[in-house]
Amino acid sequence: MSVRLRRLLTLAGSITGAVLVALDGTVLTVAQPTLQRDLHASFVQVQWTSTGYLIAVAGLLVFAGRLGDRYGHQRLFALGILGFALTSAGIGLAPGIGWAIGLRVAQGVCGALLQPATLGMLRATYPRDQLGMPIALRTSAIGLSAAAGPVIGGALVAHLGWRAVFFLTVLPAFVTGVVALAVRVPVGTSDAMGAPDVRDGSDGPGASDSSDSSGVPGSSVTPAPPRSLPAGTTGTSLAARLDLPGAGLLAVTLLSLVHTLVTLPDTGWTVVTVTGAVIAAAACAAFLRQERRTAHPLVPLGFLGSPPVAAALAVLLSASAAMFGALFVGTYFLQDVLALDPLQSALRALPLAVMMVLGAPVAAVLQRRHGARRTTMVAMTLVVVGILVLSSLDRAASAPVICGGFLLLGAGFGTVMVTATAVIVRQAPVEHAGVAGGLQQTAMNIGPMLGVALATMLMTLTAPASAGTEPAVGGPHRTPEAFTSAMGITLPALASLAVLGALAAAALPRRSRRAGASPPSTRTARDGRERTGTTTRTAGAGE
Repeated sequence: MSVRLRRLLTLAGSITGAVLVALDGTVLTVAQPTLQRDLHASFVQVQWTSTGYLIAVAGLLVFAGRLGDRYGHQRLFALGILGFALTSAGIGLAPGIGWAIGLRVAQGVCGALLQPATLGMLRATYPRDQLGMPIALRTSAIGLSAAAGPVIGGALVAHLGWRAVFFLTVLPAFVTGVVALAVRVPVGTSDAMGAPDVRDGSDGPGASDSSDSSGVPGSSVTPAPPRSLPAGTTGTSLAARLDLPGAGLLAVTLLSLVHTLVTLPDTGWTVVTVTGAVIAAAACAAFLRQERRTAHPLVPLGFLGSPPVAAALAVLLSASAAMFGALFVGTYFLQDVLALDPLQSALRALPLAVMMVLGAPVAAVLQRRHGARRTTMVAMTLVVVGILVLSSLDRAASAPVICGGFLLLGAGFGTVMVTATAVIVRQAPVEHAGVAGGLQQTAMNIGPMLGVALATMLMTLTAPASAGTEPAVGGPHRTPEAFTSAMGITLPALASLAVLGALAAAALPRRSRRAGASPPSTRTARDGRERTGTTTRTAGAGE
């Protein structure tokens, strides 16, 4: 199989996996009311079909990425997406709510296996300087699924019932898994999976990338050894290499954090939520101590603590928290204050998804020309301005103004997803690509929950009930007037969170050197001999 065909199939698999996960979440939201009635479940039980999935995903993402680094991203992706197909079919056949919750937790485990692999496969298949557009196409597809999910889910539920929502993903997931098993990416290869190619500036084995500006020890690596277990390897040595204590502590940290963020909007600061926050903090401290002491850390602290990676994760966390928090508040504003039906509300917010789809490829081009730092800072500015536009809305707001706010928000967030993700994946050595993907996915899972929890608390604190007025069911507000007033406080607070992300973006890499400007690089061959050459790059070829 040619390298070009392998890359295309890998890109198709990466996009399909990301889309199926995104589509599953959006269509489930539409199907939950019907599922609740059909299975005679309580509201809390139905919420656990989402909460159980989120907890399983968040706790396993980074460890699943490490498993991909150890055994091959293609294998983990195939296992995850085939499991996703089986659990989807099982949920569609579930006889009761208990089965649905249990299978959703199992589906979360499968989602954790495949999500980091969608980025790890790209890092292992494409040269560093060609990663921008594949990541942009993946982002566009996610935006498209977010826009199409409610429409597809609504049509399926209306005509075929809620079970059809889960059967929707079975066939494409199964086909993608079979193709992933057939298309094998060699494990332990470096950029471009071959010798250095000076003509296109791709990185060869062990190439030193002077334009990375990562500051990460070991970012220029010799080819990784084969990942198969050598003869005589024991279970003890395997466990040490996989850092099971670190994986357990990180899982406890994320599980406690996610549970706290999910329950906080409904219960407020209770003994349970405070205890969860304390456990998360203590487990995080123990995890960092474990990673410093072990010889085979789950997350190399040199990589995690490097300025570009830390900044990119902070940008993703703040941008996703601000965007999803604003979207949460904006949805209630459209339906409960302006009294729009769900379809009309979706049409007002549609520019957000459209700009994510159309803007992601443009973001890849802008990043190549102007660098990650400048592109991300401008994008975060768009996020801030978009949220401030939404914060100024009232009952007399016109459709163009509403659409304009969502348009700015989508353009900025779509660009941030492309640039920050590209920085994380590019900075990672190939042998840590899965961990890099797991960290990126963790930020993208924690951020929205943080944003929604923060928005709900602020709306509750700043929108007190009027005399004799009861809160709307499921709404974080009391009256339309009180909601509008609280929105004017909550959304600027979320915009301030996005401003912090813009400040963090200052640590991202600048635009890379022009062709011919790179200093000589030293490459270490497999036999230990040193070869000196000059790395030739096109303008803006890498980060």
